Amino acid sequence: MPAPLVLLDGASMWFRSYFGVPSSITAPDGRPVNALRGFLDAVATVITRERPARLVVCRDDDWRPQWRVDLVPSYKTHRVLEETAGDDPDVEEVPDDLTPQVDMIFEILDAFGIPTAGAAGHEADDVLGTLAARETRDPVVVVSGDRDLLQLVRDEPVPVRVLYLVSGLAKAVKWGPEEVAEKYGVPVERAGAAYAELALLRGDPSDGLPGVPGIGEKTAATLLARYGSLENILAAAGDPKSSMSKSHRTKLLAAAEYIKKALPVVKVATDAELSWSTESDALPLAAENPGRVAELAETYGVMSSIGRLQKALDGL
Repeated sequence: MPAPLVLLDGASMWFRSYFGVPSSITAPDGRPVNALRGFLDAVATVITRERPARLVVCRDDDWRPQWRVDLVPSYKTHRVLEETAGDDPDVEEVPDDLTPQVDMIFEILDAFGIPTAGAAGHEADDVLGTLAARETRDPVVVVSGDRDLLQLVRDEPVPVRVLYLVSGLAKAVKWGPEEVAEKYGVPVERAGAAYAELALLRGDPSDGLPGVPGIGEKTAATLLARYGSLENILAAAGDPKSSMSKSHRTKLLAAAEYIKKALPVVKVATDAELSWSTESDALPLAAENPGRVAELAETYGVMSSIGRLQKALDGL
């Protein structure tokens, strides 16, 4: 099997590192670097495990795109620290000592020449979705702790798997169509798309998405297993001759407008216009600017993590 294209959900990984690595880890000047160290170590572990030839750290250039908010105004409202005027993204509520570490991470990625990609008006999920959808040559491994990305799994034209970090990287397993179908009871032949439809019906309080009142995860899975797709579910709900129960029909028809608006909010975009930090997605085997990497490693006190990252690259 050819070497995979590895797509890293940057924000998901450094949030997990921030909360998973002790805050007592600091730079020589006392600044916290727990998220930085954890992120670099996680990247090294993924490289050793997956042995990619290509790797992209996907950026959250707009964590709450206005076009999603226009469709579902409650989208991520509870995570807004400060609303901004104009086209700039709202300010997300983030721990004070994490934000500077994100800048440190990008400094080191840039010095190393490790590719990053983002898209104006889009979340990292959309960047991941776009890159996965475009790939027709190599298998794809998406690395994230966000279950929304289970909608990306597929077998054709190339396998797309999600290395799901819900229990941490050490215990992470790859999810494909069979795993998603088994866990959530959706049709295996369209497991990724069906998971997105299940998520829409179920809702997701962590993203401010209410879902369809009275339709929980089990009911959504049962409906998808029976009718095959959200389109067929809505057709059955609108057909008085169908065998759908009166209760389900009433709930679905009452939520028809929400379902219409929420579908593009829940589904990741696959056509985002990407901006890149590098000319290609090739994973460099050595730092492009070793002097700058050494300087940053010393300043932030992460020499050992940089060493582990280079050792992982040396093993390719």
